[in-house]
Amino acid sequence: MFFQLVTYRLLITDLDGTLLRADGQVHARDREAIRALRRGGVQVSIATGRMYSGTRHIAREIQVEGPVGCLDGAAIIDASTDDTIEARRLPLPASQSLMLALEAHQPISYVFADDQVFHDERGAPFLPYLRTWSTRVAALPHVPSHARWHEEESVHTVVALGSEAQVRAVASSVATEAELFTACFSLRRPEFHGVWGLVARHAQVSKATAVARIAEHHGVPLAETIVVGDWHNDLPMFEVAGRSFAMAQAPEDVKRAATDALSADSVRGGGIEEAGRLCGLL
Repeated sequence: MFFQLVTYRLLITDLDGTLLRADGQVHARDREAIRALRRGGVQVSIATGRMYSGTRHIAREIQVEGPVGCLDGAAIIDASTDDTIEARRLPLPASQSLMLALEAHQPISYVFADDQVFHDERGAPFLPYLRTWSTRVAALPHVPSHARWHEEESVHTVVALGSEAQVRAVASSVATEAELFTACFSLRRPEFHGVWGLVARHAQVSKATAVARIAEHHGVPLAETIVVGDWHNDLPMFEVAGRSFAMAQAPEDVKRAATDALSADSVRGGGIEEAGRLCGLL
């Protein structure tokens, strides 16, 4: 693909499957690449599905200045001060409908609110997976019936795990809620073979809105912004950035949506380094 000569001034990266190894550590090559980008005057930030409590230490490690996008854009946090810039919670009617659907179809459910993950006894076995999204967890007797979700706007995101039939039934039950976005997917981890997941959040936010907000903060046009990711929740930011890079292990439709498919994968790392090099920044 041919690109006009552009001076890219902002790089925004996904975390899991992109910047981070399976153990949650930053790939060494990419850590050095980020340092080099910063020395060259390129700002670096993060757009992730994680909560800020699961993102803050990474932002500190790579010395992010200004906002990061968390919960797929539902929360924008200033990594320099830990202050919340924007937060989009589910409208109460959408939250109530979602909780009723979870109650009816009985997948394992988790609620993301107050920068922590709420779970019940059924969800405990999957906490090692969820802890990558937030280091703060709290137990409830039964997640869907907890009164708070039915009485106030406090829910940022809901994650449900179960069979494909269960999660698709939940999504179908709330399909008429215009302010609710849902996505169903098969978990890629071998230990979760056959398990499906559902993510629900406010329909008006995504990684695209997060990228736009971060770029605005730094005074960088979207055309001069690079994004790097590996999964379906990265597709919105691929659509708005000047140049987008998909990791080698990304699904084929994600690769097709990006301007570039990288040779770097999540095991070996180097995706940030490769993207920077292809953009003439390294």
